[in-house]
Amino acid sequence: MQPSNRPTRWFDHTKLQSLIDLLRSEGFCVVGPTIDQQAILYDEITSVLQLPRGFSDSQSPALYQISKTPSGPASQKYFHFNLGPHSWKKYLYPPHSILPGEHSSQQPDEPNEPSTAKPLAILGARACELAAIAIQDRVFLSGPFVDSDYALRRKDLLVIAVQCTTAANTCFCASMNTGPALPDPETHPQSFDLALTELVLNDQHGFVIQSGSNRGQELLEKLDTTQATQEMLEMRDQSINHLAASMNRSMPSGNLRDPLMARLNHPHWEDVAKRCLSCANCTMVCPTCFCSSVDEVHDLVDETIVRQRRWDSCFNPDFSHTSGAPVRNTIRSRYRQWLTHKLATWHDQFDTSGCVGCGRCITWCPVGIDLTQEVAKLLET
Repeated sequence: MQPSNRPTRWFDHTKLQSLIDLLRSEGFCVVGPTIDQQAILYDEITSVLQLPRGFSDSQSPALYQISKTPSGPASQKYFHFNLGPHSWKKYLYPPHSILPGEHSSQQPDEPNEPSTAKPLAILGARACELAAIAIQDRVFLSGPFVDSDYALRRKDLLVIAVQCTTAANTCFCASMNTGPALPDPETHPQSFDLALTELVLNDQHGFVIQSGSNRGQELLEKLDTTQATQEMLEMRDQSINHLAASMNRSMPSGNLRDPLMARLNHPHWEDVAKRCLSCANCTMVCPTCFCSSVDEVHDLVDETIVRQRRWDSCFNPDFSHTSGAPVRNTIRSRYRQWLTHKLATWHDQFDTSGCVGCGRCITWCPVGIDLTQEVAKLLET
């Protein structure tokens, strides 16, 4: 995180439960990382004991494993791991939601799910995830059409960001300018409310903590903190710089839109298609993909009908089905649609790339297709 004019404090790790308690006392449903199904997933938490303290992960194309962190300073940390399959999209743009409509038994002003009954406080958002939320804000909140369900969930969202202290083998956020450093709250206001950087310094274990909004400052003033020392700030900055330099994957630099759109008939698309399973894993774990389908679901018992929106994918052959046949009826055409939309035509629609370099699509691809390598190959000739 870059220097800012906001005060920087030190928050001892033994006080972390007090932060969760404070958020809950102010009416928030706190959601954070926890271990389930041998992965680090996001779920509601009430205690620091639910956090994956002492765990880290190993990621590479088509591989994800978690394990206890070897003995040493990192083994004490609560957040010394990378991103799992979940993104915060599942709370702001849930996999299934009921849309109000003429035939729906649900009233238009009813929340779609119990989770909207309380405002959400997300604990543990990383820099690339903040960038993903900002992208989805542009998709759902800007322009002539606003997604009312997304707006409802986003309105009172409180974000507690956590600075990355380790990078996965599949991360490439540095090349996308979305991390690993958290954004400066002075130049990117409202990106987060509080930011934590976890440090183990000699016999001290805690967090450099800083507010990123007025609401965050109000919370910070209610916590038991002390002044962060210069040594703490220097260690924070050194760890961020080291982390950025350690990433061994990167997206080709420069303008990607024009060269990709000029290569729609490149033979490499067929090479990718021979490996791709069109399983849609990459779009399901992506924090920015937003394709959906709407179904009218009939209840034969009480004879009601609801309109249900569910996540869909451009890798699904039925997604482009129209006039009796799919428009994109080959894996080659579907992979090309996904990649060129994500990195090229997304700029035309939303003035930004649709990729934040989180690397999830690489980790969770069953055959290990690496987006960065495929783009580099396409740009070779």
